[in-house]
Amino acid sequence: MLETLARYWWVVAVRGVAAVLFGLMAIIWPAITVTVLVLLFGAYALVDGVLALVTAIFGGRSAGGRRLWLALEGVAGVLTGVITFVWPGITTLALLWLIAAWVLVTGVLEIVAAVRLRREMEGEWLLALSGVLSVVFGILLIVWPTAGAVTVVWLIGIYAVVFGVALIVLSLRLRKIYQGGAAEAGAGRPATA
Repeated sequence: MLETLARYWWVVAVRGVAAVLFGLMAIIWPAITVTVLVLLFGAYALVDGVLALVTAIFGGRSAGGRRLWLALEGVAGVLTGVITFVWPGITTLALLWLIAAWVLVTGVLEIVAAVRLRREMEGEWLLALSGVLSVVFGILLIVWPTAGAVTVVWLIGIYAVVFGVALIVLSLRLRKIYQGGAAEAGAGRPATA
């Protein structure tokens, strides 16, 4: 599984960059309308879900047990994205419940993946951290659903930036592992002209 994650480190990086961009937009423009927030969130969830599905489908045989979790995470992201585009007039409270459900599912799946990776790599705590942050954020949205729209936008933005940065750092570690493996594979080859 580590080999597959390392080979596709860039997918983790793209997910992180998408989360950071979404978060920064939410922080920079906190007074955006609910419709714009729905569309931004829907686009992010859809892209994140598609990337998780691509990893699940094209991850190779070594993806093994992680493939099901990636597929479930991908389906949850795609469905969440599609729902937000089908009903753009969704209310703030409905949006909060939708985001909370998606964040909770994603967080739990990431914690499960981190536990499975703990024997295969160092730094799996970054994936666990992003999962824990997701779960905590989802619980906060459930506990305080009537918070002001601007506060919710800021919370969503801060969460997305922290989540994205954690994924980017994880992708850099995976890239280093991948490059180390490629260097080891090439070490035994004779030089050619």
